[in-house]
Amino acid sequence: MSTTNPSPLWQPTAEGIGQAQVTKFQAWAAERHGAPSDGGYAALHRWSVDELDTFWKAVTEWFDVRFSTPYARVLGDRAMPGAEWFPGGTLNYAEHALRAAETRADEPALLHVDETHESVPVTWSELRRQVGSLAAELRAFGVRPGDRVSGYLPNVPQAVVALLATAAVGGVWTSCAPDFGARSVLDRFQQVEPVVLFAVDGYRYGGKEHDRRDTVAELRRELPTLSAVVHIPLLGTEAPEGALDWSALTAADVEPVFEQVPFDHPLWVLYSSGTTGLPKAIVQSQGGILVEHLKQLGLHCDLGPGDRFFWYTSTGWMMWNFLVSGLLTGTTIVLYDGSPGYPDTGAQWRIAERTGATLFGTSAAYVMACRKAGVHPSRDFDLGRVRCVATTGSPLPPDGFRWLHDEVREDLWIASVSGGTDVCSCFAGAVPTLPVYIGELQAAGLGTDLQSWDPSGKPLTDEVGELVVTNPMPSMPIRFWNDPDGSRYHDSYFDTYPGVWRHGDWITITSRGSVVIHGRSDSTLNRGGVRMGSADIYEAVERLPEIKESLVIGVEQPDGGYWMPLFVHLAPGAVLDEDLLNRIKGTIREQLSPRHVPDEVIEVPGVPHTLTGKRIEVPVKRLLQGASMEKAVNVGSVDDVELLRFYEKLARERG
Repeated sequence: MSTTNPSPLWQPTAEGIGQAQVTKFQAWAAERHGAPSDGGYAALHRWSVDELDTFWKAVTEWFDVRFSTPYARVLGDRAMPGAEWFPGGTLNYAEHALRAAETRADEPALLHVDETHESVPVTWSELRRQVGSLAAELRAFGVRPGDRVSGYLPNVPQAVVALLATAAVGGVWTSCAPDFGARSVLDRFQQVEPVVLFAVDGYRYGGKEHDRRDTVAELRRELPTLSAVVHIPLLGTEAPEGALDWSALTAADVEPVFEQVPFDHPLWVLYSSGTTGLPKAIVQSQGGILVEHLKQLGLHCDLGPGDRFFWYTSTGWMMWNFLVSGLLTGTTIVLYDGSPGYPDTGAQWRIAERTGATLFGTSAAYVMACRKAGVHPSRDFDLGRVRCVATTGSPLPPDGFRWLHDEVREDLWIASVSGGTDVCSCFAGAVPTLPVYIGELQAAGLGTDLQSWDPSGKPLTDEVGELVVTNPMPSMPIRFWNDPDGSRYHDSYFDTYPGVWRHGDWITITSRGSVVIHGRSDSTLNRGGVRMGSADIYEAVERLPEIKESLVIGVEQPDGGYWMPLFVHLAPGAVLDEDLLNRIKGTIREQLSPRHVPDEVIEVPGVPHTLTGKRIEVPVKRLLQGASMEKAVNVGSVDDVELLRFYEKLARERG
């Protein structure tokens, strides 16, 4: 693996390395905490996992984390699950997120952009004032530490204010995007029983208004624990009966009061995609998220007060929470509420230009869509301030790296990152001081002992294995909601290798320390004992202009056989004739291996996704193995249920 890319696509300059926060941190940690002063990032990473306690202590000091009560030690119990971080220490996440208001009151904390692509600033002092006002109102409603507060909101400033006010009072935030239907929202919110609901009357997407008042009315009926509902009139409608108006709750000029909570006090609940049952309700802590995100955004993404951080996301995806945490580093965050491709495919580049984004994050799928659509970012937009383009959601194919390099800028830092909702962070990805190789993530994150293991638990280099993390991370879940004995949490990550986090991805760690992601290991293709990731096949096949999207499934048959179909969603006007069939098979045979060639290529009306845009592989596999729709998938988690019926019908016809 490490020999396939002899030369890097991008190298940081000596000046860039010298100015990077991670370089300054390493020099400081060498002086104060015994970190290695030479050997660069690789030596720092080794130290960060070998001396875990010292590393995390150094992170809290470097970023001046304010403990109102000192902690007894960094790590109490180290066992996974159940590691105990900074026991005894108390703090507040929102207090840290609003700290820049003390020195930069009149500068923008938020830039809000809608489909007009004009940006509206919210200053640090105004953000702090609104959080103070809303936090006081939440307390007046009777919201106490540990109570859940929910948001049915798009990516707008009100969502950030509501999250921070909730954290300020010690409440537990949880949110869904308003494109989620009532059933999908209730599958999530009913688990955690919120006492307050912040909800919009609707949202704008793709140039159209979408009224959500009926959905909100259903949520109110089906969430009996609600004591207050707050109406946010994005479409300008009156508050419904019994609902409070947003503007009245955020009008006061009140200094925020920050509840000092234990380090492991819950901050928010995130949800797994929920494709095979109720979504897992993942609880992460105020302190764990605070220190993990300071490390990730401050050291890995190299963000600070002069930066503008734009990531295309919705409130139903962990990247929204990650984006909000940009405030921790004093960065201005860009909130875009609208379609990623409106009025044209180049929309996100236009927003990056207009907001002066220095770090622009998007999905690998968007990059590939731009490539297919013939978008020319550097020709059509002034992207001079963009230092880094980061991608996640799925592995960025090699062609995506090349396209960004050729079409955005040759000296562009390209950060493909991979992590998960489960930790609300990255296991591997951006390092400002390391080279970028095509198709590879730069390195594992600091403090993360990322390894690739074979089935017996032996570490592998330059070979495909299971993604495991062998030491605790502060942002790992403190628990799942409604999992009193911890069995669901344990079974999700720790049943394969006891005491070691198994994430469910296939990865290669190269001999130079970079990382290649091959797709999910639970939908891995296993032909004659040779395992391969679906991402490798998508990357090869979707280069063909006729293929809009594809889905590959490996189905173990009752007779011991193995059926591997490739489903293709064709571009408009394309036909799956003998010529295209031969080119698909030839592409896979030549670029991957003859073992990867599918048994059948089947044209489909579309590829189903989760509500957060991930291809649904495992439920389709279950349908093809004969499972009923109810057993195979939670239909509320799917973007187009009718598409799944096509696969169900196909399974029946095959018998």
